[in-house]
Amino acid sequence: MINFHSRKKKSKIEDNTEKENVIFSCNLQENSTYLKTIFSYPDNSDLGVRTIHVLSQNKDAHFFFMRGMVDATLIDHAISSLQEKEIQIEVGEDITEVISQTILTGNQVSTLIERKEAVSALLDGQTIILMEGSSRVLSLQTAKYDGRSVDKPQSENVIKGSNEAFVESGTVNISLIRKRLRDESLVTETLYIGNGKKTKISLMYLKNVMDPDLLHQIKERVSQIDVDYIEDVSVLEQHMEERAYSLVPTILYTERPDRATSFIREGNAILIMENSPAALVAPATFWSFFHTSEDYYLRWAYGNFIRMIRLLSVFIALFTPSLYVAIVNFHSAMIPTDLLLAIAATRETVPFPVIFEITMMELAFEILREAGIRIPTPMGSTIGIVGALILGQAAVDANIISPILVIVVSITGLASFVIPNVSFSFAVRIMRFALLILAAFMGLFGVMMATIMCVAYLSTLTSFGVPYLAPTIPFFTSSKDTIGRKVSWKERIKPMYLHPKKATENSKTKGKRGL
Repeated sequence: MINFHSRKKKSKIEDNTEKENVIFSCNLQENSTYLKTIFSYPDNSDLGVRTIHVLSQNKDAHFFFMRGMVDATLIDHAISSLQEKEIQIEVGEDITEVISQTILTGNQVSTLIERKEAVSALLDGQTIILMEGSSRVLSLQTAKYDGRSVDKPQSENVIKGSNEAFVESGTVNISLIRKRLRDESLVTETLYIGNGKKTKISLMYLKNVMDPDLLHQIKERVSQIDVDYIEDVSVLEQHMEERAYSLVPTILYTERPDRATSFIREGNAILIMENSPAALVAPATFWSFFHTSEDYYLRWAYGNFIRMIRLLSVFIALFTPSLYVAIVNFHSAMIPTDLLLAIAATRETVPFPVIFEITMMELAFEILREAGIRIPTPMGSTIGIVGALILGQAAVDANIISPILVIVVSITGLASFVIPNVSFSFAVRIMRFALLILAAFMGLFGVMMATIMCVAYLSTLTSFGVPYLAPTIPFFTSSKDTIGRKVSWKERIKPMYLHPKKATENSKTKGKRGL
């Protein structure tokens, strides 16, 4: 028979033991041994440990830091301050509080109690100071990482507009946003993933604009991620998606601070991670994947013109091969007689069916595209162009494919390069092969059926509760910035599908424009 009172007493003892393991004690050697054990010291040479003697108090202090992640000058300055300055402690005062308030006043210092907080601080590049006789530790902000400076965007280039891109430093990325959006309501919240808080995420939004329910959904989605570590925002995007097996992306990936800022102003939120040269925009709609920053930097006519070209390119990249196969195999009567005879003449010596020809050429084009990316930059573009010319001409001379097919595949490939978003470009390229198969078996009926199914699917898709085709399906009040855009001073209505707290921009601007 188990004694209830003894079990209860045992439970209290376990709770106290667990609490002692969580917080620091007043024993300097015990606290120091804990940190050394956690970081496998001295086997782990990255952990730096320095012991000093504080003469004014006749006590020892231990400095812990991670080599390569800290500014040694700041650490040396803190050590000299503790050794040279007089520390006066009144009865009942804690030595760490006195040091943070009177000695290390020129540095960013915080006081920690829990051991896990000290471990996380060390991993963030901070210096931990342990004092003899105190159960609190000081965390000194000494982080200094080596990284590249702000450079031009790699995949979102523009001719007219800003040439700054995000870098691998989360602090720098946040500053790039705040430099553009100087608003007191711009909030940066810090979220953590995993039990050990190893992955830190910065969530930025305008408090006086963003919908609180939408913000709660984004935070809830981040909190549900159950992994120990996330390497990049690209991986974070995959964890946050509602439908992981969907071809179309529902979260926007951007490396441009100006574009991220424009989304924040509309009522979206962005997520930034350390070591990631990009940001995630949530939620994202179908139309945002076709827009670029340059659309707004150019005048109204120019911006709308390139948008029309971009939208036309999407249709060309998606439907041209399948329409060619469907018309040649099933609907040859739709082609003018002269053109039909020309196509038939070029295909007389080709021994393969149309679907085999075009599939082979599409695969060869995809291989060349991937090879051009993986090969070093000076050679990549050359190999892509020369390889396409040589392969195409050689295939025509060998009577493996018809000349007109080279034109079809070439214009399809060029049109796919116009799509500005990498994720959506992949979706179009994969869908192109699916449409090819349907066109080979069912003709135009198969192409139309697949198109209707895609539109129906997109109309049911949501991004954090926001309809994917909004503001078109369903209809929401907005500035109608979808296929085309208005002149800049008329785009004053925020997207109402985001349910922003502020529906319009500054009313003074509207009055000047006579609206």
